Amino acid sequence: MTTARSSQRLDKRKRMLVTPEGIAVPVTIASRGSRLGALVLDILILGAGLIAIILFLAFAFGGLIDEMDASADDRISGAAEFLVILMILVLFLARYGYFLSMELGARGATLGKRAMGIRVAAREGGRLSPEAIIARNLLRDIELTFPLWFLLATSVSSAAGIDAGNATWAALVWFLIFMAFPFFNKDAMRAGDVIAGTWVVEAPRTKLADALSTQGAAVEGASDVTGAQYQFGDAELAVYGEHELQTLERMLRDAQPDALAAVHGTICRKIGWDPGAGDERAFLEAFYAQLRAKLEGDMRFGKRKADKFS
Repeated sequence: MTTARSSQRLDKRKRMLVTPEGIAVPVTIASRGSRLGALVLDILILGAGLIAIILFLAFAFGGLIDEMDASADDRISGAAEFLVILMILVLFLARYGYFLSMELGARGATLGKRAMGIRVAAREGGRLSPEAIIARNLLRDIELTFPLWFLLATSVSSAAGIDAGNATWAALVWFLIFMAFPFFNKDAMRAGDVIAGTWVVEAPRTKLADALSTQGAAVEGASDVTGAQYQFGDAELAVYGEHELQTLERMLRDAQPDALAAVHGTICRKIGWDPGAGDERAFLEAFYAQLRAKLEGDMRFGKRKADKFS
């Protein structure tokens, strides 16, 4: 009974992404618990990083910090003012740069999301845009940071004997509205996801290399079905990058015949091949294996192709 219920809950989180090439990619919406766990981990990681930065600055510029403490009511030196500005900039860049750089990367996930096995995906099926990532992370301030700071400030004021009036209740309601938002839509989206057009989905942990290692087409470039040789040149492999490689990996893992046929047709049109129908799986395995080998080889020489537009 428990297994059946778990399966039903999982089925309710199944969705389909359609890429710009018209390829349907099945995904699973991340559970609310995994998203919460990822957020807590990211906050802990970011907090530890910020503490380390502050301790480093305190160690490196201890004299200036002592000067600022001793001259709090007087004029401080230009060097001390520069240190204050530097600390503010470092904290700002660390806070926003962490989420932006991680989610704009090839994995589309922060360290917390990677640990929980989830990632951010564009709902229209394309690559995540900088505008979408910026929007969903700026909304986090309105959803979480501002109300929490407001609650903290009013709590401190009340502890100090200052009457905050209804401000505490207002901050609490503000916080609860946004925290409850993911529970009132079937895709568990927070407000930032709605504005940015994103989903948070499960990231498969299975490595395709193990699944393909026994396939002749992947290893030798020859089909077990027709015996056809599939060898691709650099110009043909250059049409795609890491993002498309990941999409192809998911397609091969799911092994939906219609999806494989659509991907096969798209790739053949792009590289100018016409191998015919009936051997799509072998063709795609060979293309995947050779594309990945090319991308990994380029990375060793400092060249990285994030997607087909790079």
